[in-house]
Amino acid sequence: MNMVQALNSAMDLKMSEDDSVIILGEDVGKDGGVFRVTDGLQAKYGTQRVIDTPLSELGIVGMAIGMAVNGLKPIPEIQFQDFIYTAMDQIINQMAKIRYRSGGDYTVPLVLRTPVGGGIKGGLYHSQSGEAYFAHTAGLTVVSPSNPYDAKGLLISAIESPDPVIFLEPKRLYRAQKAEIPEDKYTVPLRKANIIKQGSDVTVITYGSMVPTVMSAASKSKYDVEVIDLRTIVPMDRDTILNSVKKTGRVVIVHEAPRTLGVGAEISAMISERAIEYLYAPILRVTGPDTPFPYRLEDYYLPNEARISAAIEKVMTFR
Repeated sequence: MNMVQALNSAMDLKMSEDDSVIILGEDVGKDGGVFRVTDGLQAKYGTQRVIDTPLSELGIVGMAIGMAVNGLKPIPEIQFQDFIYTAMDQIINQMAKIRYRSGGDYTVPLVLRTPVGGGIKGGLYHSQSGEAYFAHTAGLTVVSPSNPYDAKGLLISAIESPDPVIFLEPKRLYRAQKAEIPEDKYTVPLRKANIIKQGSDVTVITYGSMVPTVMSAASKSKYDVEVIDLRTIVPMDRDTILNSVKKTGRVVIVHEAPRTLGVGAEISAMISERAIEYLYAPILRVTGPDTPFPYRLEDYYLPNEARISAAIEKVMTFR
């Protein structure tokens, strides 16, 4: 399966075993979504469980929250993450806070799915990476898979979570690779990072769309590079990160989103606070620039192997 098929399989399995699982969003039914992730599910489960909504992100998320607090398990889709900002009041002030506000009397078992990032030359309104906005909000779990196997297992875990999950799907990876995926149900745990390449010289921390690029750079490096895929951005698996840093003493952080106040800044601060005595070199970040996402310069905007390799070289030769 590719990632699109893996995500579709996860929702199909959960809908078949649990009648409370509902999908809603713009064009998710008859058309199967912009990227066809929900293709065929309305035909299988009907229009009461796979609901084509009006073009209102605020309404989609608000309706899903109402469903969730009343016993359903909604999976709302926002067509592009760029469109999610009109729903931020519902996400930040309602979805993320209902458990706390109600003293645990109510939970919001909701998975908000949305395609994220570049890769389709969609320009500034179809290519943004806004994970830092959600990571800054207590009460939200933020997930971004990097491969089809993790995508299916993480989405099933997210649907089974009693609390709200922001599920960011890198559109560049939707059909970029295929993997052997079990047809049956399995889970990949939330909040657990994955060391996808063991190494002893330098730790490279990344997630989502940047994982294949980092792995390609690491495979060509003359150094022994350890690569960590966060999988869950928040709550972050700090133990896996710190144990790796204590082993290698050198760190490079890679993400597609802009640099300032990004996820990489939090990782860097956490390492500096908890493991600075193990570091042999400054922590470096390879990120998108602090500009709107361009139309014609997408390849320049996105971190690439050359920039990642240069950062690895810099921390390895620091004196």
